[in-house]
Amino acid sequence: MSLQAKQVRVLVLNDMEQLGRTLFRLDQGFELQFRLGPTLQGKHVCVHTNYPAPGKHFDRHTFQALDWHNPMGREDDSDKFCTLDLQIAGSYQYYFGHGHEEKSGGGYIVVDPVLRAGSDNHHVHLDCITIQTYLSKCLGHLDDWPARLRVAKESGYNMIHFTPLQTLGKSRSCYSLADQLSLNPEFSPPGKNYTWTEVGELVQKLKKEWNMICITDVVYNHTAANSPWIKEHPECGYNLVNSPHLRSAWVLDRAIWHMTCNMADAKYAAMGLDAQVQNQGHLNAIRNVLWEQVFPKVKLWEFFQVKIENTVEEFRTLLTEAKPDQKKTEGKQGLKIIQDPKFRRFGNKVDMDSALETFVPHSRSPQAILEACNWLWGRLEEINKEQYQQMLHHQEQAANCIVGNVVYERLADHGPKLGPVTRKDPIVTRYFTFPFEEKSLEDDLPMMDQPDKARHFLAHNGWVMGDDPLRNFAEPGSNVYIRRELICWGDSVKLRYGNKPEDCPYLWAHMQKYTEITAKHFAGVRLDNCHSTPLHVAEYMLDVARVLRPSLYVVAELFTGSEDLDNVFVTKLGITSLIREAMSAGDSHEEGRLVYRYGGEPVGAFVQPSLRPLVPSIAHAMFLDVTHDNECPIQLRSAYDSLPSSAIVSMACCCSGSTRGYDEMVPHQISVVKEERFYPKWNPEAKASSPGEVNLKTGIIAGKLALNKMHQELASKGFNQVYVDQVDEDIVAVTRHCPSTHQSVVAVCRTAFHNPKHHQYRKEVPPMFIPGKIEEVILEARIIDRQAGTYKKCEKYINGMPEYTVEINEHIQLKDSGVVKHAGVTSKGSSEFVQEIIFKCLTPGSVIAFRVSLDPKAQELVGVIRHHLIQFSPKYKPGSLLDQHTPTILETPLAEIMSKLTLGDMNMLLFRCDSEEQEDGGGCYNIPSWTSFKYGGLQGLLSVMADIRPKNDLGHPVCDNLRQGDWMIDYVSNRLVCHSGALGEVGKWLKAMFQYLKHIPRYLIPCYFDAILVGAYTTALDTTFNKMSSFVQNGSTFVKLLALGSVQMGGVGSFPALPPLSLELPDVPYRLNKDTGKKEQCCVSLAAGLPHFSSGIFRCWGRDTFIALRGLMLVTGRHLEARNIILAFAGTLRHGLIPNLLGEGICARYNCRDAVWWWLQCIQEYCTSVPEGIAILRCPVVRMYPRDDSEPQAPGTPPLCDVIHEAMTRHMQGIDFRERNAGPKIDMHMKDEGFNVVAKVHRDTGFVYGGNRFNCGTWMDKMGESDKARNKGMPATPRDGSAVEIVGLSKSAVRWLVDLHKKDIIVSLIRHNETFFILLFSLILANFEKNFYVSHDEKDPNEKHPDLVHKRGIYKDSHGASSPWCDYQLRPNFCIAMVVAPELFTVERAWKALGMAEKKLLGPLGMKTLDPDDMVYCGVYDNALDNDNYNVARGFNYHQGPEWLWPIGYFLRAKLYFAKKFGKETYEQTVYLVKSILSQHYVHLERSSWKGLPELTNENGQYCPFSCESQAWSISTVLEVLHDI
Repeated sequence: MSLQAKQVRVLVLNDMEQLGRTLFRLDQGFELQFRLGPTLQGKHVCVHTNYPAPGKHFDRHTFQALDWHNPMGREDDSDKFCTLDLQIAGSYQYYFGHGHEEKSGGGYIVVDPVLRAGSDNHHVHLDCITIQTYLSKCLGHLDDWPARLRVAKESGYNMIHFTPLQTLGKSRSCYSLADQLSLNPEFSPPGKNYTWTEVGELVQKLKKEWNMICITDVVYNHTAANSPWIKEHPECGYNLVNSPHLRSAWVLDRAIWHMTCNMADAKYAAMGLDAQVQNQGHLNAIRNVLWEQVFPKVKLWEFFQVKIENTVEEFRTLLTEAKPDQKKTEGKQGLKIIQDPKFRRFGNKVDMDSALETFVPHSRSPQAILEACNWLWGRLEEINKEQYQQMLHHQEQAANCIVGNVVYERLADHGPKLGPVTRKDPIVTRYFTFPFEEKSLEDDLPMMDQPDKARHFLAHNGWVMGDDPLRNFAEPGSNVYIRRELICWGDSVKLRYGNKPEDCPYLWAHMQKYTEITAKHFAGVRLDNCHSTPLHVAEYMLDVARVLRPSLYVVAELFTGSEDLDNVFVTKLGITSLIREAMSAGDSHEEGRLVYRYGGEPVGAFVQPSLRPLVPSIAHAMFLDVTHDNECPIQLRSAYDSLPSSAIVSMACCCSGSTRGYDEMVPHQISVVKEERFYPKWNPEAKASSPGEVNLKTGIIAGKLALNKMHQELASKGFNQVYVDQVDEDIVAVTRHCPSTHQSVVAVCRTAFHNPKHHQYRKEVPPMFIPGKIEEVILEARIIDRQAGTYKKCEKYINGMPEYTVEINEHIQLKDSGVVKHAGVTSKGSSEFVQEIIFKCLTPGSVIAFRVSLDPKAQELVGVIRHHLIQFSPKYKPGSLLDQHTPTILETPLAEIMSKLTLGDMNMLLFRCDSEEQEDGGGCYNIPSWTSFKYGGLQGLLSVMADIRPKNDLGHPVCDNLRQGDWMIDYVSNRLVCHSGALGEVGKWLKAMFQYLKHIPRYLIPCYFDAILVGAYTTALDTTFNKMSSFVQNGSTFVKLLALGSVQMGGVGSFPALPPLSLELPDVPYRLNKDTGKKEQCCVSLAAGLPHFSSGIFRCWGRDTFIALRGLMLVTGRHLEARNIILAFAGTLRHGLIPNLLGEGICARYNCRDAVWWWLQCIQEYCTSVPEGIAILRCPVVRMYPRDDSEPQAPGTPPLCDVIHEAMTRHMQGIDFRERNAGPKIDMHMKDEGFNVVAKVHRDTGFVYGGNRFNCGTWMDKMGESDKARNKGMPATPRDGSAVEIVGLSKSAVRWLVDLHKKDIIVSLIRHNETFFILLFSLILANFEKNFYVSHDEKDPNEKHPDLVHKRGIYKDSHGASSPWCDYQLRPNFCIAMVVAPELFTVERAWKALGMAEKKLLGPLGMKTLDPDDMVYCGVYDNALDNDNYNVARGFNYHQGPEWLWPIGYFLRAKLYFAKKFGKETYEQTVYLVKSILSQHYVHLERSSWKGLPELTNENGQYCPFSCESQAWSISTVLEVLHDI
C-alpha cells in the first residue's frame, strides 16, 4: 500500500474570473482538476491549456481542449472535471469559455522543477537548497575553481550561483557583458583556451562528486556599451533613428555632459560652482546653471510644438479649396495635433480636417477667412504654450533628479563619495552612448539629423524608482529619459527587442544562442533585472531553455513593490523561487516574521486530504542572509550578528543561502563592478592570518556548515511546520516540527544588530519553556574574538576579519551545554511534558539548537493513534506504533462496527439539532463566548472544522477549547456510549481513541481530534450511502449531499413521533423504553425542518412529510421507512383527511385540504417505484379514529386500500365539519369561521374544492397575527375554491386508481364507484384548461372575469376563490400539477407558462411565491416586524413573495418533462438550464454548516433569518430533479 496517495488539486472555474495575477504552484506528479463553479454549471464550457498533450512538445501558443469526465453520470455537473497530469515543469496558461465567449476566464499554473544531484541522481527538494553566490570574475583561472569552490562544499552548501561567465564589458561589472556567447577569456591560463565544454565538465563534476547544483545568471535587457556586436547592429538598441522620441532626451543628455566638462574646467566659478561639490550652496548653484545656462539653450519644448506661421498659411489655403472629411472627424469639433513621428523641432502638425471642422468662417469673405485664421493662430499659441509648460515640469523633475544624484554620489555618508566632477566621474551618468570625438554642444546637435551617426547614439539601461515594471520605460509614451528619472548604468545599452523575433532578428537569434549555451550547462538560471526584462522576451527565452532542460530552476529578484505584480512575472515565466533578503529586516522581530512568511505550516497543523482545492500561493522563497547587491551587514549591523541572523534564515522552511564573503566576515560590500581580487581557496590547515586561504576556523564557516546541514536535514525529513517566537527584542526562537514523527528542532538565536562592545544588551535572558523532551543540543555556537591580528584589506584576495571566529559544539547532551545553565522539567497537566531552559551564556551573537521529541509516553500514544488511523488513510503509517494493550473495541475496524448501524442510528451519529438533543436531556456542544455547534452529531463539528482545517486556523475558539480541556472530546463519545447496540459500540470506539488523545501534548490535540473525527465521519458517510439506493451509491457528490438530508431529517426521538403500526406488520423496529423498560416501536419519522420543526409535537406535519417522502425515502431506497410512515399516517385518517400537524397522532389538526392528496401521491409512487410495492395496499392499518368522533384508539386493522377508499369516498360525499376544540385552545389567531373545514368534489368540473376566506387549507397557510395591522385572524393566502395543485394531485390519484382497476389490481379500491371514477377522470381532463388557462384571446368565452386578467398565457392559481382576483395571481403552484398530472396541459401552453414563471418567479435558490408585479408582493419575510402595514406585519407576506425552495423542484421537473415534447435540442438546452440553476443549490449545500437547503430565502436569494436553515421538502424536491435527469 502506497504511503502517499495521489495528490489532486481542484481549481473551480467561475465565469469572468481572470486569475492572471494569482499564483498557483504545483509539484510534478500532481493531478490538476478543473471543475465548474456555479456560474458555469449547465453550460457548454471548453477549457483550453498550453500544457502539452502526451507525446507533444510545449509551445506557448498552442492550446489543446481538455476532455470532460463525469464519473457519476449525467444528473448534474458537481463532479464533472477535466484533468491534467502534471509531469513537466514550467508555466502553463489555461483559459475557458462557453457559447460565443471563447475566453471568459483564465489564468496560469506553475509546475515546480525536480532538481537532482549526486552520482545516484537523488532528488533535491527545493526547501533543501542552500545556495552560495560567487562573482565569477573573482574565481580566477578555471583550474583554480575547484579549490575556491570547495569552500562552498565544505561550508555545507549544495547549490552554487555564478554571476555571468561571459566576456565582461569595459566597466568590468559582472552584469555588463561584452559578448553573451563567449566564455570570459580570463578563465583560461596562459597557453590554454577554455570553452563552455570545460565549464560544463566542471559543473557535472560538482553535481556528481560534490552533490552540488550550479546555476548562473542570464541578462536579457542590456549589453555592455562596448559590445562589438552592438556596434555592428545598433538596431538592437534604442537609438535616435529607430526611437526618435528620445531625441529631446539625447539633446538634454549632451547638454548635461557639456555642463560636466565646464564644471571640470571651472567655467562656472563666477556662478559659485566649482568641480568640487561640498554643500547646499553648490547644489543651489547646479540648479541655477541648469535653469539659466542649460535648459534655455536647448529649448526642448520645440520638439513638441507646432510651426504656427506655416500651419495657419496651409489652413488659409484649404479654407478656399477644401471641406473637412467628416469620415475622419465624425462630425466632431476639436483641434487634433499630430505628433511628428521624427520628433523634429516644430515638427508637430495639425489635423487639417479637424481644423476645418472646428474653425469655420461665417462666410467665404476675406475678412471671415482672416478671422478664422486668427482664431486658429490663437489656439495654436495656447497649445504651444501648454507644451512649453509641460516641458518646464519635465525640466523641474530633471533638475531634482540631477541634484538628488549628486547628493548621493558626492555628499551622502552611505554613498560612494566620488569627489570632484571630472570627465571620468561626470556630474551624472550619461544616458546615451557617444562613440565620436568630443566637440562642442553646437557641433554635437547636428549629428542627430545624420542617420549614419544617430543610429549609434544608444540609450543606456538602468532602473526607475517606483515605476510600473510592466511598462518599458524606453518606449514611446515614457518620459523617464527626458525627466532624468533613470538610475542609469552607464556601462550598458538597453536592448530593443520589439514585439517578436521578426522585429529584430539578430538580437533574438543572438540571445537565443546565449540561452541555449546557459541551459545546456547549468541546472538553473537567475533572471537578472527581471522586473525590467520585457515579459514576452523572457517567456520566449525560457521556453528555449526548457527545451534543452525541462526541469529548469528559475530564480529571480523582483523589485515591483507588490506581491500582485510579482505574481505576473512568476506565473508567466514559471519562476521557481524569488530572492528574499534578510537584510530588508530592520530588527530581529521583522527577521522572525520573514521566516514565518516565507514557508511552512504552523506547528500542530491539520492533516489535509490528498484531494483538495487549489489555493493561491506566495512565491517560493530563496531567503538569503545577504545578496551580492546588499550593503555589508557588518557595516549596517555588527560582526556579531552574522551567525544568529544566518541561523534565523537557515531555519526558514524554504531555500536559504548567502553570498561568498559573508561567512568569512568580509567587512565591506564586495562590489560586482569594482572588485578584482580573488576568493581565497580552501585549506584545512590554513592559518587565521593567511588572507588567501580559509577553513572551518575562518569567520562563521564552521557555524554555517552546521546550519546548512541542519537546514537540509529539516527539509528532507519533512520538518515542514514552523513556529516563530519573539522571546525578547533581540532573541528569536524558531521551531521546525515534523508532523509524522513529532520531532522538533528549536533554534534560539540572540541577534546582535548593534555591536555588543558599544551597546548595552540586557543581562538577564528570559527562560524558555520547550514542550517535549530535549534529546540533544544539535549545536551551540557563538562568535568570539580571537588573537589573530586585525583586519587589513588584502590587495590580492577578498579576505575577511581574522579577529573573529565561531566557538561551536555539536551533538552534545544538555548537561554538557555551555549555554544552558539549568534544564528543569515542569508540567502543565498529565499530558504536558515541558522543559524549562535557563540560560547562562546566551550572549549576543549566540545560537543554540535543540532536538526535541515528545516525552516517551506521549510519543508512544501518538504512534498508537496513527496506527489506528491507518484504516482511514495510509498517510498515517509513518510514525505509527502497535499498541501492546489494544482495547478490545479497537481491534475491530470502525467500518465493520458502523456496518451494523441503521440509517436511523446514523441520524443520531451525524446530526440532531439542539432541540432534538434536548429531548434526550442534553443539547449541542457550546463553547462559551463563541457559539454552539449546529448539531450534536459529527456533522456539527465537521462543518466547523471544514472552515478551520484548510486555513490551519489553530487560533479558532474550537482549537482553543480542545487545547484547554477534554470537554468537547468527552461530549462526542459520551452522547453515543449511553446508547445500546451498534451506536453504543461506535461511542466506545471513539472513547477508546480519545483516551489516547487526552494524554498527548495539548498543542497536538486539535490535529488528531480532527483526524479521528474525519476518519469516523467519512466511514459513516460510506456506510450511509451503501445502505441507500444504487442511484445514491452511484450518484454525484451533489446527489450524495442531498441524500444525506434523508438521514438529517429521518430520525427517532426519545418519544415516538408516529402512531403505532400493526403488530402483524413484519420488520417494524422496536426498542426498550428507557423509562418503563417496555418494548415500544421506534419508527423513523421525518422532521419538517431544522431547527424549528424537529422535535415534540411540531416535528411531523402531514403535508411536509409527503411532499418530502418521495425524494428523501423512495429515491434514496429507504422503502421500509417509507412504508411505515405511509401506514402510520393512514392510521390517523379522519373526516377523509390526514392531519396537517400530526402531533404524535393525539394532538392532530385536520385543517388542511391538500395533505391527503400528497399522501395518496406517495402511495402511488411507492406502488410504482418499489419492488412489489403494490403489496402495501394490503398492509394492515391501525385506525386511531375509526369514526370521525372517536377518541384516539386502536380497535381495528383494515388494509390500506380500505383507508384509501374511505378518503376518496368521503371527498365524493363531501367533507364538512368543524375542528374539534375549535377556538383559542388550538389556534389563538384564527377567527371562528376559520375552524369550519370543507372539502368536496364539484359535480360539474370534477375539481376538488373547499375552504373559506377565513382559513388556509393549502401549503400557503400564513394566518395573520397582528392586532396593530388589523390582519389578525385573516389568512394571507386562503386559496379557497379549487387550488391548482390539489386539482392536479386529485387527477393523479384518480388516474392511478382507474388504472389499477383496469389491471384488476385491488378492485376494492373503487368498488361500487367505477363509473363515477371514470367520469371524474374525464371531467377533470375536460374542464381543467377551460377553467385554469388564461388565454391570449381577450374574447375567450371560458374567461369569466376578463377584467381581472393582468397576465396572459399563464395558469391560474385557483378556480372559484371567494375573492376572484386571487385566482389570477401568478404563483408557482401550477408547476406541481404539471408534474403529477401533465396530461391536463396542452404542451405549447404549458411551455409558455413555464417561460413566464421562469421570467417572473425564478430566484437564485427558490421560486417567488407571488408575481413581483402584483400589488401585494413583498419579497422580504420578517416575522418579528409588527407595524401597521396590513400586508407585511408579523410576517403576513410569508407566501406573498419570499422565494421558497421546494416549488423549484416541481418547476424544473415540469420544464424537463415538457422540453422532451419539443425534441432533443430543446431538452438538452433545458438540461443545461436545470444544471445551471441547481449549481446554486450545490454551492449552498456544500457551504452550509447545516448541510441542508433552507425553507425559503428573501427576494433575490438573500438570507432570511426566520427561515428554517434546512427543510425536508427543499432537499427532497431538488433530489427528485436530479433523479428525473
